[in-house]
Amino acid sequence: MAKLKRKDIGDWDDIQVAPGERADLEIHASQRADGVDAHIPAHVWRAKEPGPTVFITGAVHGDEINGTGTLRELISEPPFELKAGALLLVPVVNMAGFERHTRYFPDRRDLNRSFPGTREGSMTSRMAGVVLREIVGRSDFGIDLHTAAVRRTNVPNVRGDLDNPEVKRLARAFGTELVMHTTGAEGSLRRTATELGCPTIILEAGEALKVEPTMVETALRGIKNVLIELGMVDGERVRPHYRAIIRRTRWIRAEFGGFLRFHATPGSLVQKGEILASNTTLLGEEQGTLISPDNGVLLGMTTHPMVVPGDAVYHLGLVDQPFERFERVVDKLPGSSLHERVREDLSTSVVVEDYVDSSEDADDEEGLGADFDTE
Repeated sequence: MAKLKRKDIGDWDDIQVAPGERADLEIHASQRADGVDAHIPAHVWRAKEPGPTVFITGAVHGDEINGTGTLRELISEPPFELKAGALLLVPVVNMAGFERHTRYFPDRRDLNRSFPGTREGSMTSRMAGVVLREIVGRSDFGIDLHTAAVRRTNVPNVRGDLDNPEVKRLARAFGTELVMHTTGAEGSLRRTATELGCPTIILEAGEALKVEPTMVETALRGIKNVLIELGMVDGERVRPHYRAIIRRTRWIRAEFGGFLRFHATPGSLVQKGEILASNTTLLGEEQGTLISPDNGVLLGMTTHPMVVPGDAVYHLGLVDQPFERFERVVDKLPGSSLHERVREDLSTSVVVEDYVDSSEDADDEEGLGADFDTE
């Protein structure tokens, strides 16, 4: 895929943004059904000194708004001084989905599967082309902020093509404990941007239709870390308590229909054979348990306890590094750390309890497969 023709970050249709200035602007995107122009609101922040341009986008999926809350905070109360380069901040890319509280465009297509887009295609394809030309085409690097899909939640994890040295550099600098190696889905923003010469990572963190305080805190810290790495902001990067590189994942799915009791939360380190959830009828009759098939870390989970056979319940990241090393680290983490506050926040949307075997020969005092108290 050929590289995009680069556009000047300071030169817009009706606005000029000089070095050292900041400006709000509207990127013309399309028209609504009533013929009124549709725009993408954006903010340009230029330092006085030259340097790279980084785009940061939220709500490419219109209902994933933790990124929107993060960018609102970054624009209104920036936690750093920008000393070099420029930021292109886009709180909501998919305005049509955002207004309808949905992931998709009105034509029922997924914007994050529609890149690089076209000028003559569907509504979604045309929007993808605008984003590529006007946002990616002005940038050297990108950070795309996402959450889990509806009725799921994700522990903060950065994803990118770690075989690309510059993507790997961004992913490591961001500073999450969990980094997943994936090239990204065909037609996704970060995959297409990277292929076009703009190395891009995504952050997956939290739930859809929410702005969660610790997810915003995690994103802001990671953004600042990346900008420090790129020489755009002064300071020392905040490093993660540990770093697990995840190259393989598995979905753990329900085998029975029923109502789940959860025994583990996103971010839990789990061992092969550990009981993650138990399945009952609506009247409480035990039907079975979900068992971890391997050692790993839980990247995400459903927040909806009602399941039918085949429903995804947990997303397990398989850890190639020595598992015991991670366990030793997390056992020492204070409850006040961001790492632990993230775990606490993510568990507030579901009831999580220790598993107790209720069979006649079980010891009622012993909980089996208990969740870790620390991440």
